[in-house]
Amino acid sequence: MKLLVLESSGLVASVALMEEEKMIGEYTVNFKKTHSQTLLPMVDELVKNIGIDLKELDGIAISNGPGSFTGLRIGSATAKGLAQALNIPIVPVSTLEALAANLFGTKGIICPMMDARRNQVYTGLYGYEGSRLITYEKPDALPVTEILEKINQNGESVIFLGDGVPVYKNQIEEMVKVPFRYAPPHLNRQRAGAVGTLAVQYFQEGKMESARDHKPDYLRKSQAERELLEKQKAGQV
Repeated sequence: MKLLVLESSGLVASVALMEEEKMIGEYTVNFKKTHSQTLLPMVDELVKNIGIDLKELDGIAISNGPGSFTGLRIGSATAKGLAQALNIPIVPVSTLEALAANLFGTKGIICPMMDARRNQVYTGLYGYEGSRLITYEKPDALPVTEILEKINQNGESVIFLGDGVPVYKNQIEEMVKVPFRYAPPHLNRQRAGAVGTLAVQYFQEGKMESARDHKPDYLRKSQAERELLEKQKAGQV
């Protein structure tokens, strides 16, 4: 089983290749280029360096959201195009679950935070029971104060990661009453390898979909859609 893995849900662009339960290559960039510039060239370079033919792939794994609307659309379009051309399925993986999977075996609560603007974060609460990732609080777009209150109510120690952490660090340090810490730089952002690790498990469990049926999980409407809805409510459209 070979899976090509794409991660474009945030500022990080990352691709990986999984063979069975082994990651045989990963290419990650956290810089200011757009995913439309980087994602396919990264795939091409990774495949050439490893020396495989895309026809050998059994599936395309994708970080399925939440995250940047533009990034998710680019990743989804790339995954759908490759999967359709190769006649293989797509394996969708929650971006937040994959972020939490960076911290395999961590004791206590794992809280990924992605900046959703307007004082909100895409977030959830996770933890490990043995080698199994458990969801304690399902992915949602929440005011940062709301997820911090839930953490306090839970009472367990927590580790934060994701691009929302530096944005809301002051609020974290002012509000959180339980012991907490931050993930180190090599583990605190999206990585295709983490997406791929979960995707292998999901592939084996049959959690796949066709290119035709695949669509990202945005969790909320885009800004343009929200603005249009507000205008409609105000009778301006």
